[in-house]
Amino acid sequence: MKNIKFNYTKLFSAKLILSATLLLSCESYLDKAPEADITEKVAFGNFISFQGFVEEMYNCISDPNKGGAWNKYLFADETLNNYPYAFDNGNYWGNEAYFYGQSVNTTDNNSRTKRIWEYAWYGIRKANLALEKLETEGLFRGTEEEKKHLKGQALFFRGWFYFEICRYWGGMPYITRVLNPTEEMTTEEFKRLKFKETAKLMAADFRAAADLLPIHWDQSQPGQATLGQNRDRINKFHALGYLGKVLLYGASPMINEEATGTNAFDPEMSQQAADAFGELLKLADESGQYKLLPWASWTDNFWRWNNERTGGTEAIMVPTIYDRTRVRWSTLGATVPSSFALNSGSDADVPTHNFIKNYAMANGLPITDPKSGYNPNDPWTGREPRFYKDIVVDGDQIHSAAGQDKYAELFNGGFHRSQINPPSVTGYYHKRYSPIGPTFTTALANNLQAYVPYLRLADIYLMYAEAVNFSKNGGPTATASNYTLTAEKALNVIRNRAQLPDLDAKFTANKDAFFEEIVRERAVELAFEGARFCDLRRWNRNGDPRYLDKTAIDFVRGANGKPVNLTERLVVKRTVDKKHNWLPIQVAYTRMFKDFPQNSGW
Repeated sequence: MKNIKFNYTKLFSAKLILSATLLLSCESYLDKAPEADITEKVAFGNFISFQGFVEEMYNCISDPNKGGAWNKYLFADETLNNYPYAFDNGNYWGNEAYFYGQSVNTTDNNSRTKRIWEYAWYGIRKANLALEKLETEGLFRGTEEEKKHLKGQALFFRGWFYFEICRYWGGMPYITRVLNPTEEMTTEEFKRLKFKETAKLMAADFRAAADLLPIHWDQSQPGQATLGQNRDRINKFHALGYLGKVLLYGASPMINEEATGTNAFDPEMSQQAADAFGELLKLADESGQYKLLPWASWTDNFWRWNNERTGGTEAIMVPTIYDRTRVRWSTLGATVPSSFALNSGSDADVPTHNFIKNYAMANGLPITDPKSGYNPNDPWTGREPRFYKDIVVDGDQIHSAAGQDKYAELFNGGFHRSQINPPSVTGYYHKRYSPIGPTFTTALANNLQAYVPYLRLADIYLMYAEAVNFSKNGGPTATASNYTLTAEKALNVIRNRAQLPDLDAKFTANKDAFFEEIVRERAVELAFEGARFCDLRRWNRNGDPRYLDKTAIDFVRGANGKPVNLTERLVVKRTVDKKHNWLPIQVAYTRMFKDFPQNSGW
């Protein structure tokens, strides 16, 4: 017990010294052993050892598309597989190697064991324990700045892990202290709250964290010991970003209807969200800490060769890297053609035709606009630049090697449509995290790094536009109270980066018309990032008929390489009822104490 040591110079090391078992055993030993006082001082007595404890929370962050050999993490209308998703059939009980089902082990360096439910509750307890020890008289001895760094991280993670739980399962009891395992959970403290109530408590934690944390650890005294290695440490931008995000979620129609019965945005909470995003964007402008990547390097947000870190100057929060080789075996293996042999028997997760209709034309108009120039019989010509960065269509070169894998054969009877197992079931592949193309080789694949961002600056601009639009006295030409950018201009910042012109005036005539373009722009800019399922639900659109059909295309390739006799075919119609606003809580958890009820309808 006396030999606990911490080293916070390796944030994502597999061997964080303090394990949960050791800590909890020490905690239960406190009132029995004289040695325990020494252990407390070793663990929490100075910044380096305390930071080692805090960093175990970083190892509770799940990596969305690496929870298994392949795990589904896109639950809306974006993708199809070789068999229907359980969620498509209305069965939200499955864990999909993503939601729950693993014992907590923060030292295993394995992304495949990380699950939201268990790891988030564990992280919440860790955060509460850190906050308690910081306030224990005579225990922590360090500078005020060091204490602020520690407290800010703990407050952020408490709010963030609650957000991870609540965005899927709804409001929860908001526990802000270390619980005794033997205490009775019968007081008001343990009653489930509605999401909006929980959101306000998360927001308070994020606000407090933002006030404590530095802009960048490299610019602070506590960060000097790890100078140049602080890229992923939680800072003020993380806290402001999630402050705005949780307020925007709380303001959204589904959440507001649950709380008040009104299926519309809450103007006051929307304004609060807009101001949080405005504060972040102003700070980004002033500091230069985060900025949008130029179009030429937009894909750096998602993938890099040669084992390089993704995100550049745009990604604010990205998953913890546990094992770099999982990119090849998880992310790549299940999204490239199975004939590439990067993961035997992969599930071939591919985009749906209905979803790619969200991508505009090169003139910036949606394909549904009569002036867009869209031709449904030649649907891949003249589309916007992000379409060609994201989507693989018939005839595209997808490999550098000779043979049938060199060019995509996605027509009926084509090699990648009918002759490999499993094939593409929709007539498409996507390359947001699997950059197949003319230079692709297996050797490159072995060194690819690809990660789903948790939060990036483009998302902040889009959420800012949405929050401002629905604020009191809001709209496309309105601004936050603390930032000069209008909602319309914020959306155009993202469009312009993607080489598209400003929105046509007909889409900024009123809040509703503008919102439809926000919905479409979020679908494209944040495609395959896991945002859409939460977006559709919070907007009360998960069951909207516009988002239920998941379709494929059937066609033959003409002599000129163009599709002939192209038809759209329904593969799955998603089953969504009101109860699907929230995932069901596993029955065993609802029996832990009487005031922890199951979600409605389950």
